[in-house]
Amino acid sequence: MTKVRVSLPEDAEDGLQAFIDEVDARLASDEDTCTVVRDTLIDLFGDREAWERWQNGKPVSPATRVRLQGYDPCNATLEAEYYAEKDDEKFKRSKHLQWLWRQFDATPMADNVAFALRFRQMLANHLFEEAGDNLRIFKGVTFSYGHNISVGDNTVIHDDVHLDDRGKLTIGDRVSISDSAHIYSHSHDTVDQTEVRNYHTTVGDDARITYDAMVNAGVSVGENAIVGARSVVQGDVPAHHIAVGSPAKSVKVKPGFEDAAEPLDAGGERRADEREIPYELPDDLDAFDEFDRELDGPVDSHRRE
Repeated sequence: MTKVRVSLPEDAEDGLQAFIDEVDARLASDEDTCTVVRDTLIDLFGDREAWERWQNGKPVSPATRVRLQGYDPCNATLEAEYYAEKDDEKFKRSKHLQWLWRQFDATPMADNVAFALRFRQMLANHLFEEAGDNLRIFKGVTFSYGHNISVGDNTVIHDDVHLDDRGKLTIGDRVSISDSAHIYSHSHDTVDQTEVRNYHTTVGDDARITYDAMVNAGVSVGENAIVGARSVVQGDVPAHHIAVGSPAKSVKVKPGFEDAAEPLDAGGERRADEREIPYELPDDLDAFDEFDRELDGPVDSHRRE
């Protein structure tokens, strides 16, 4: 897509970059991450005066107290916090950074593209396993943990994309992921939905995942491939293929790549089992079924054998 360069007024640019640099430096230091996130959000939401009033022992309303406490990620829980197989040490910091990311997206500044893309790049550098250069992540992008995501250079991820890294997610260079796409790395057993299996899902260099498409766990979308809008990818998409439909099927090779691409009938092969990421749960885990069913159901979980 052809684009033009846009710049901010000099005063605005200086102020925005100074703010990003300050938060970046604090996150890179030994300072407690909860404190950094809390302070940043208090100032972003313009609540410094109310915070100081409360800290000085002056009365605030219950709603104000809840709001002020909510800036601190140590006072919140996220859905992924309840996942039994998560890496507790990694998730502790990832949760705090996710909280900053999500709350930033609730501010007016999240729509200032020149600022917000750079702020999210900075956060991704701290949160992701690997974040490439010139990574452009737009508003409303969510993930399970964040620390199991690797993204290459010059990749763009548009509004409201969900990147599930309950397993592992690797996205290459120059990838385009369109609005509302979902890429998964975990699945549930069809009989016992409390049984979760995690996988390594990959999207190759120069691939495109278009609007509202879903890539299932353990799939490989090959280099330079395209997944059509609202497609559901259940098996691999070979390099240079165009896959559409539900379930997605390879229907065409990109023009000019006929000699490099596999035949169309090579698409759709499901190899997720080869990409499963095993995990162990502690014997003393205090597990529960959120649907209040007995845990000893018709399937013996591979983690409770």
